[in-house]
Amino acid sequence: MLKIFKYSFFDLMRSRWSYVYFVFYLLIGFVLLFLNNDTSKAVITLMNIIVVLTPLIGTIFGVMYYYNSREFTELLLAQPLKRTTIFLGQYIGVSFSLSLSLVLGLGIPFVAYGVTQSTAIFDFISLLLVGVFLTFIFVALAFNIALSNENKIKGFGYAILLWLFLAVIYDGLFLISLVLFQEYPLDQFSLFATIFNPIDLSRIVILLKLDISALLGYTGAVFQKFFGTNIGIIASTIVLILWVLLPTFRIVVKAKKKDF
Repeated sequence: MLKIFKYSFFDLMRSRWSYVYFVFYLLIGFVLLFLNNDTSKAVITLMNIIVVLTPLIGTIFGVMYYYNSREFTELLLAQPLKRTTIFLGQYIGVSFSLSLSLVLGLGIPFVAYGVTQSTAIFDFISLLLVGVFLTFIFVALAFNIALSNENKIKGFGYAILLWLFLAVIYDGLFLISLVLFQEYPLDQFSLFATIFNPIDLSRIVILLKLDISALLGYTGAVFQKFFGTNIGIIASTIVLILWVLLPTFRIVVKAKKKDF
């Protein structure tokens, strides 16, 4: 698996889009930090960018890498290698390379700004961890979609639709349901609904860490009410870990059963 991981990692790191992704976060980090005196505001702005852009990039890169390396994958399948080794190595390689671009792109501006010398370092670490989680989650979902669809157009279409649903449509449906059933107790429903959207869950993790009650929204307020700040962060993090593990497990199951 290590050799497959190294090949996938360096193959994607040679892509110009990885450098574009890195430079984008590098510029955004410098602009927000050095033109804004409040680090918390910079973290919140970066959060709004990360929870939307990172899933989109992870989804596109995951699907694109799978389809573009299909012939090479079939060549590897002809060798005495386990399917689990091949697909997990590719998945981890893609996820790690994107995560590295994100961490370095934001890490360099924060180190240059001197955030490591203040208490804001913990908020910054939370931001990076959420970005890494979202990357691994959506690359895994993208691999699942690609493994389930031989047609490239369908695969890309389903992947973009998944991102659009979780990033935009899900929140709209959730708000509509809250309005329609406002006369009923919706606390448990809100917690349950939030668990099924890693983007909303990631946003709540950061806002709970920043302890900004005005920006938590209804679901974040429910998290804070039921769990408290620290326990809410732990519960959210555990759910995010499950969001990584379950799609990864399905990659293994799907790869074993798929007829190449």
